Amino acid sequence: MARSLNKVILIGNVGSDPEIRATSGGSRVAKVSLATNRQFQDRNGQQQEKTEWHRLTFFGRLAEIVEQWVKKGDRLYVEGRIEYSQTQDDQGGTRYWTNIVVQEMIMLGSGSGMGGGDFGDGGGGYQSRPAAPRDTPISQPDDDLPF
Repeated sequence: MARSLNKVILIGNVGSDPEIRATSGGSRVAKVSLATNRQFQDRNGQQQEKTEWHRLTFFGRLAEIVEQWVKKGDRLYVEGRIEYSQTQDDQGGTRYWTNIVVQEMIMLGSGSGMGGGDFGDGGGGYQSRPAAPRDTPISQPDDDLPF
């Protein structure tokens, strides 16, 4: 069977502080909105800008890092995969969702200071690192995901 690839790479700004919750097994889950912008010229030659909003989900150690360090306005580089889902709303209609499950993140900067901290977990593929610089990749091993 031929291999396939489901990979997304985004660089953008966090739109709101992370929403944090826990799974029934106690693992952390963080949800964040990320804005990406593009500029283009329309048919009339006028400069236009369009913002796209992306729903990001972080699991396990990455969620803990997001909870502790990521705030509204921060600039992030993320790599992950696209997942689609659907739910029924209160009126019986179907709502469709596109979500990015993040597997790697680089914190590129923010308007506020970073402070100190250790992003290691004592194993599982993470490395301890000082709070700055913020451009070191932090990965989520695939085997830590709850599905």
